[in-house]
Amino acid sequence: MDAQPATKPEKDKKLKKTKLTKAGFDFGFLFTVILLLALGLLMVFSSSYPYAYYYFQDGLYFIKKQLLWAGLGAVAMVLTANYDYRKYKKLAFPILIISLLLLVAVLVVGTDIKGAKRWIGVGGLSFQPSEIAKLGLIIYFAASLSQIKDKIKEFKYLVRYWLILGLFMVLLLLEPHFSICIILGLTLVIVLLVAGARFRYFMYVAAPVLAGGTLMVLLEPYRLKRLTTFLDPFSDALGSGWQIIQSLYAIGSGGLFGVGFGNSRQKFLYVSEPQNDFIFSIICEELGLIGAVTILAIFAVLLWRGMKIAVNASDSFGSLLVTGIMSLVGVQVVLNIAVVTSSIPTTGIPLPFFSAGGSSLLFLMAAMGIVLNVSKYKKQSI
Repeated sequence: MDAQPATKPEKDKKLKKTKLTKAGFDFGFLFTVILLLALGLLMVFSSSYPYAYYYFQDGLYFIKKQLLWAGLGAVAMVLTANYDYRKYKKLAFPILIISLLLLVAVLVVGTDIKGAKRWIGVGGLSFQPSEIAKLGLIIYFAASLSQIKDKIKEFKYLVRYWLILGLFMVLLLLEPHFSICIILGLTLVIVLLVAGARFRYFMYVAAPVLAGGTLMVLLEPYRLKRLTTFLDPFSDALGSGWQIIQSLYAIGSGGLFGVGFGNSRQKFLYVSEPQNDFIFSIICEELGLIGAVTILAIFAVLLWRGMKIAVNASDSFGSLLVTGIMSLVGVQVVLNIAVVTSSIPTTGIPLPFFSAGGSSLLFLMAAMGIVLNVSKYKKQSI
């Protein structure tokens, strides 16, 4: 008698199955976050003291505010680390709408600072809706892409995400907040590619996007000035080229081992607002090449641990969510270093954990908590 045919192909039997296990947080990731936060607070204290004393008659002005936001950020991280990330999937669309409404609201009732409406005041504090938008878009993209799965390989589905991103970018440009558009664009392109979108489709729109970006630069005098300054900062060394020239002086004077913590000379009103976007130049001056490379290595460890969490996430939503958050951090680090070293034109991009800024640190810490929560749920082969 003939043998019964196998009910399941042999090759399927050999496939590894996975089970979902709940474990503790990724303490390597947590330790790296705490280390970066501590180093960031130290550098804000050092870099901001002369500027704060001169303009506010209080050398501790910025570090006190940063400590407050760091405390709030720590609370936010604890809360998000203990909130099941899978619940964000149902909240993704409402979060997206809230983010959108806040971007509209800031244009209407936002505080105008140096010609830009980016902040909404609440009591004695203010926050940037763009920080909520960054996290909101990542959550929405991760949730939606995890549902449509392989359909993202089709052009018609990809266009939908481009349109959503484009809508947010229009609102951000109205603030104006050009740097956030660059950060969001690069971050979400990474998420879309990781989700399975075909690279060639991005090539179709690359030329129009570059043309549009170039046009916005050419039509806006201050952006055009930044471009010409980037090409030759010494052509206006006492004007538009001052910031980047002083940044390069700071980096160069640090040498191999630096001038010592707290001993920067460029922070004495040479580098404008050294506690913000150009804090890395002060890091290089005080800690030298060794210190700067060490900090970049710690960022590399953070990104490595984060990507490991993404790979081992229990579902595609968690994987894409962590991918988006870690890409956001990585993109900001790379662009910030590029700006302070004059590798790209100057634009306002903060260095995560280091640049002084309340809402950016708060939402960054909240995002780190989400990554930690995803790390609690892992796939294991059985």
